Amino acid sequence: MARFVKEIRAERVVCLTATATKKVAQDICDAFSVNESGLFRTTTYRPNLRLHVKSAATKEMVYPGLFKLLRERPGSTIIYITTQSQTEELAKKLRGEKFNAKAFHAGMEASVKALLQDEFMASDNMIMVATIAFGMGVDKSNIRNVIHFDIPRSLEGYSQEIGRAGRDGADSLCQLYLCGEDLHLKESHARSDLPSKESVRALLRDIFDAESAQLKPGESIERKLFHQSKEFDIRSTTLGTIYAQLELRFNLIRASTPRYEGYSYTIHTPAIIQRDQTRQATAIRTASKTAKKWTSIDVDAAAREAKLTRFDIISKLSEWGASGAIELKTSGVISVYKVLQALPSTPGEVDTIVDALYIELEGREKQELDRVQDVINLVTGCRCFAQSLVSHFGDVLPGGKAECGHCTWCETHEEVQLSTPKEVPWDEKRFRAVLEAVDARDDARFLARVAFGITSPRVSALKLGMAGSGGVFGSMADHEFAVSIMLMVCWEELGTDFCAETPGCVYESLFGGESTWFEQGSERG
Repeated sequence: MARFVKEIRAERVVCLTATATKKVAQDICDAFSVNESGLFRTTTYRPNLRLHVKSAATKEMVYPGLFKLLRERPGSTIIYITTQSQTEELAKKLRGEKFNAKAFHAGMEASVKALLQDEFMASDNMIMVATIAFGMGVDKSNIRNVIHFDIPRSLEGYSQEIGRAGRDGADSLCQLYLCGEDLHLKESHARSDLPSKESVRALLRDIFDAESAQLKPGESIERKLFHQSKEFDIRSTTLGTIYAQLELRFNLIRASTPRYEGYSYTIHTPAIIQRDQTRQATAIRTASKTAKKWTSIDVDAAAREAKLTRFDIISKLSEWGASGAIELKTSGVISVYKVLQALPSTPGEVDTIVDALYIELEGREKQELDRVQDVINLVTGCRCFAQSLVSHFGDVLPGGKAECGHCTWCETHEEVQLSTPKEVPWDEKRFRAVLEAVDARDDARFLARVAFGITSPRVSALKLGMAGSGGVFGSMADHEFAVSIMLMVCWEELGTDFCAETPGCVYESLFGGESTWFEQGSERG
């Protein structure tokens, strides 16, 4: 974005963010050449927000306290929860307790979400049980409670979410429930984006194939990211990160305007179409193929045949669509990238980029895990929660005070204890069941995803998360992910000679002693 601003010679630029640490703010200033006088910060401390935390060993132990809190503190409330299915489950449970509760998540139709948001904005006693999809654009002054039913993913997210409470200045409660059962769920979310190194290698070999290697700077590469995501088992967000790194870090390709692969339409006013005698209209009529309802057109073929540009054809279709003469439908986004310099053309050159990229992706995974740990450290520490939170963003409490006086720590001066689940002994039977149910042996991380219950394009394509798939998806979610993936690697290397009765013996036999997967992971890829 900073490079784009320079290229268009923007006269003025305003960079806005709700939460930024000192480092992030400085990075933004450096990227956009903003001097110190151009940086404005408002305090992140809100004196009317009471930051409270309660710890429980299981979710079942949370419910009585949650119901009691909601009865004692009526008013507009947001309860943040991690997964879409959980929003529905908790909202139903609350309705069973006679609360006015609704669920909200990204999987709902846009029209349904809009109605729910309008209802919440108009109500004074509605409880919205939502994923973090609910919040942007919600500027309701009298939200009395913001409750985190699960551990937030980061301090930045926590700060933004509690910031939706008490905008009228009245006393408001920000309650966080700290439960050991959440830790595996949070770990799976943090680890969900990292593909295997082989997947990244296969992707880059597809991007920089023999045809691409012949391209000169200024020419373009076209790729269907939706298909790449499925073919190489890489989530769309991670795929976007990889392409961004190829531009920003390696300066190889640069994102250009994407285009649609398919255009089809159905005619509402035939007379308008027939009266149009422009070259574009004639080209469209000639190249179109009509099926039962929709008429399809290859816009590139139509443009070539009529010696027009693609833009000419699309502009005419858009014009008809805007006038109501046709209903226009597009499909299949094709991403376009301009070549910036000679592209890697040998396996060795591609592998060098893969190695550097994968270190970056592993670092991002670790950052996600660290962000969750930052939240846990804040609410289990021997320090005022508000003071810890504002200091994370380089801020201080008013007057330099050490304590806010109304968070859980300030009210009790007792540490909140995280009740972690008991360590689960290694389950050889479940491990073998995963191997028997999943034929794939080309990607150990994929097997670990299945065992741990982490979705991916490949998991979805094989329908491993659906009922009737053997029940192995997520069957080892109560185990350590690092152990799960390590043992999948061991199986891949040692096959039927491998015995996984205890993780410790595998560590010792493979690595010569007790060692963590993360320490060994960089060496083994």
